[in-house]
Amino acid sequence: MRKIVAGKLHGIHVTEANLNYHGSITLDPDHCEAAGILPMEFVEIWNKNSGARISTYVILGERGSRCCILNGAAARTCQPGDPIIICNSIYLNEAHITALKPRIVTFDQDNHIRERLSYSVDLDACGRYSFSIHDEANEALATPALVSRA
Repeated sequence: MRKIVAGKLHGIHVTEANLNYHGSITLDPDHCEAAGILPMEFVEIWNKNSGARISTYVILGERGSRCCILNGAAARTCQPGDPIIICNSIYLNEAHITALKPRIVTFDQDNHIRERLSYSVDLDACGRYSFSIHDEANEALATPALVSRA
């Protein structure tokens, strides 16, 4: 079994940091559903400003609020306005990786959904993997690659 990305909220902005609440991250249920993140599911959080990386669990906030609130000790790692990445994962037998289509949701500065993407892994006849990113229309997008070695 391998730990594989199942979904991401990419570039969502922290709306509040509540040191006095007992742990977790509070998220808008609409955002969680868009990425396939469940209540009480453990997620990893990566702060794009500071590089801080933490793990905590999800609680659901008010639907439609666009909230992203770090609670308890997690509040020390992010400040309101910080763009973060929230990632859930699953354990999967490698033979099933081509069936998995992780959902990635990107955001604007006000936590409105900007894009709904998916990841895809394919296996060719020689047993080599390929990776692609698709938009909502299932069109393949450019995959980040090495630009130069100046």
